[in-house]
Amino acid sequence: MQSLTFLVHVPRLGVPEFDRLTGRATASARRIPSMAENSAHTHHALDYIEIGVTDIHAAKSFYSSAFGWTFNDYGPAYVGIRGKGVADESEVGGFRLDAEVKLGGPLVLLYSSDLEASVEAVHNAGGEVTQTPYDFPGGRRFHFQDPSGNELGVWSSS
Repeated sequence: MQSLTFLVHVPRLGVPEFDRLTGRATASARRIPSMAENSAHTHHALDYIEIGVTDIHAAKSFYSSAFGWTFNDYGPAYVGIRGKGVADESEVGGFRLDAEVKLGGPLVLLYSSDLEASVEAVHNAGGEVTQTPYDFPGGRRFHFQDPSGNELGVWSSS
């Protein structure tokens, strides 16, 4: 599987494992330091990305299929995004249920160790590549829209 990471600081949220049927913490729940207990926060650094989506289930399906993301379910209107490659899988963001998604906000960029494989994964998961891979001063990147219409980018240093 390809390697993808956020270009954001990774928080340390207190998030236990939940039983999807009952919504209760499972016996195997482990303690993750809360945001307040984490000394790794950096003043004025990006800390958490929240993405508005029109369909939580479709967003989870797309991002897990395209990028291997995992989630913490908090009910029908919010899902936490677990940090990929983070030892304790603390959250780095979330999906918030919105009635509509508006383009033109900040551009969230993901990192890929294999840009062409990431383009293919976005296509295969049902996303739309809006800008094919192109060179920029830091390497190469492309932009895509998820099933809700959010535009994100993926970049690689080579």
